[in-house]
Amino acid sequence: MVDSSAVHEELDRLIHERIRLGIVAALAANESLTFAELKDVLKTSDGNLSVHARRLEEAGYIKVTKGFEDRKPKTDYRLTPKGRRALETYLQQMESILSQARDALEKA
Repeated sequence: MVDSSAVHEELDRLIHERIRLGIVAALAANESLTFAELKDVLKTSDGNLSVHARRLEEAGYIKVTKGFEDRKPKTDYRLTPKGRRALETYLQQMESILSQARDALEKA
């Protein structure tokens, strides 16, 4: 059995959701991505991406820049330093949980 008490902080529920985790992970690997690029990477709908991106923006995890390119609207997303720290913390917590699970499996 995994000892959840070893994870002394609760997981960041904002990042833990699949689409939001995908957004911050994709932005951690890229300097910036457009709305269309994120939508393609995550294989999600416009509305779903918009809702989740807005939550991350409100939390200060991503920065959204809107403009025009060739008279077409263009939205760019970047991971903020706060968002990068949140992702790093989340990944450390998940690594700890996975390590405990591996240890428990080996002992079983």
